[in-house]
Amino acid sequence: MARSALLNVMVQAAMKAGRSLARDFGEVQNLQVSLKGPSDYVSQADRKAEEIILGELARARPTYSVLAEESGEKKGTDGMHRWIVDPLDGTTNFLHGIPLFAVSIALERQGEIVAGVIYNPAMDELFTAERGNGAFLNDRRMRVAGRRGLADCVIGTGVPHLGRGEHGKYLIELRNVMGEVAGVRRMGAAALDLAYVGAGRLDGFWEDGLSPWDLAAGIVMIREAGGFVSDRDGGGRMFETNNIVAGNERVHKDLLAVLKRPA
Repeated sequence: MARSALLNVMVQAAMKAGRSLARDFGEVQNLQVSLKGPSDYVSQADRKAEEIILGELARARPTYSVLAEESGEKKGTDGMHRWIVDPLDGTTNFLHGIPLFAVSIALERQGEIVAGVIYNPAMDELFTAERGNGAFLNDRRMRVAGRRGLADCVIGTGVPHLGRGEHGKYLIELRNVMGEVAGVRRMGAAALDLAYVGAGRLDGFWEDGLSPWDLAAGIVMIREAGGFVSDRDGGGRMFETNNIVAGNERVHKDLLAVLKRPA
């Protein structure tokens, strides 16, 4: 596949940070036996990965703005472009030695996401997408799954946990979805969930309480793989509403309808 210069920069940054995370992931697994646990070590790994990414991106495009999970927003002199970075999506998985975590980098141009990279170093899976040029998994073109009926579908979700989300509301939604589908999965890394929708591994996905860095790369990935992405109202305000619903055209529509059902 032919990549643009900007997408190559993103891939190089993601893979360099991913190699750092992979080394730290092995150490975290060893630290499971300690009394205090590896939480501080994971925070260091997260910050180190972000420093690597921002350093690589700044070298290539020093004038671009940045929105990053750990360091926040930094305005650049280029008013058109913004990097959106999550150096470690799936921190809890990483902390527990579960190999489902990812580096996520997106490029926003004048408010539109135009490129995305999601890299899982534990499995060496690189998901890439660029507006108008398709989506790829390790250089093989991705397409969303073609299943039409929810009864045949496996749907991904994010489960609210301690101190997060409306648990009662979510349980109603989960019950409604469970009654319609072949299976529900909770992976623990929203960026990977969205990449999996693009790759056809999951037929659909929904989650609340997400941040732009969780969503950005996956949005362009699913769209370039032929899928549909929206907020719960069917609009495009995912960054403002902090929620997302995704799937192929039919699954997306049906999932939105199920999520709107009353108790």
